[in-house]
Amino acid sequence: MSEVAAFIRAVRELYRQPDGAIPLHAPTLGEREKALVSQAIDSTYVSSVGRFVTVFEQQVADYVGARYAVATVNGTAALHTALQAVGVTSGDLVLTQALTFVATANAIRYCGADPVFLDVDASTLGLSPAAVDEWLTQHAVRRDDGVTVHRTSGRVVRACVPMHTLGHPVRIDALVRVCDAWGVTVVEDAAEALGSRYQGRHVGTFGRLGVFSFNGNKIITTGGGGMVVTNDEALACRARHLTTTAKRPHPWAFEHDEVGYNYRLPNLNAALGVAQMERLDDLLARKRTLALRYAALCDSHGWSWIDEPPGARSNFWLCGLMLPDVQTRDHWLGRTNEQQIGTRPLWTPMHRLPMYQHCLRDALTVTEEWAARVLNVPSTPPPQ
Repeated sequence: MSEVAAFIRAVRELYRQPDGAIPLHAPTLGEREKALVSQAIDSTYVSSVGRFVTVFEQQVADYVGARYAVATVNGTAALHTALQAVGVTSGDLVLTQALTFVATANAIRYCGADPVFLDVDASTLGLSPAAVDEWLTQHAVRRDDGVTVHRTSGRVVRACVPMHTLGHPVRIDALVRVCDAWGVTVVEDAAEALGSRYQGRHVGTFGRLGVFSFNGNKIITTGGGGMVVTNDEALACRARHLTTTAKRPHPWAFEHDEVGYNYRLPNLNAALGVAQMERLDDLLARKRTLALRYAALCDSHGWSWIDEPPGARSNFWLCGLMLPDVQTRDHWLGRTNEQQIGTRPLWTPMHRLPMYQHCLRDALTVTEEWAARVLNVPSTPPPQ
């Protein structure tokens, strides 16, 4: 039996599903979700006003250990809001990784800024603190006013956006130290990482702001949805103002003091999120059990398994194998998907996409290797 055939058989045994489709990642929903969504419907508050939005925000803030949380319609909106809140504006540069979902780069561009794509660490799949420090040392200077600018163009290097890839935490403490030394603001893209911790602290709380996603394929879902978290009251107020069309408080008048966004999470979606938060710890435990079973399978076959980084506790949002080369990975992709086993590669690196090919970048050596070799495998917690 070929290696890929052995893998297909093992996945079907793992999910106790001898035939039919096994998706990459599906939501786990039940009667509690139905009950709370029904309550939201019965209340008639199904849009941006309603108690479930406030409850959901408090649940997430409490869970991650942040003082404030602001719910948004999706994770991309959350990241766009966070970047605007810290002052990213037209003409700025924002340091980030090329190995990410396109929303990371898109949110930067929404602000009129340009991403600078830097390499990732092989141990985390996330933005490398050493790569950030090296690029800034070679290409930037910090002015007397504390602002860091690109040496050649004079453009302000306003922020840095690391992404916790597949839920595996970046070496965020080291990254924050580098950025603090250069006066560059860290905004964490923790879209995939709810439940992940680094050195005992929840990711998304190391930078000035962090963002999470509750898309249908995330560990918990609101259908669509996102969240900005921060310990800074002024930034939280700024984020809330931007996401509610920049409307000034008034009993009846429609007064808006700047261009804002209709980014507020609907109450109907928040009701689903409230129920999902109640089962988050159970889902995390079940996903860890799944990851351990994959790790044992890989050990028995000599396959390379992507484990959580040192000092981290990952949510294992997506489990992954590191295959020998792109040809092997593509063969596995073809065979598994032919057999209705949901596998996927990592994303096309951002610097290869036509709208980002002109952006500044470093050599991206690790990025290119990982993008060619990683195979993400079914990661929904199996039936109990």
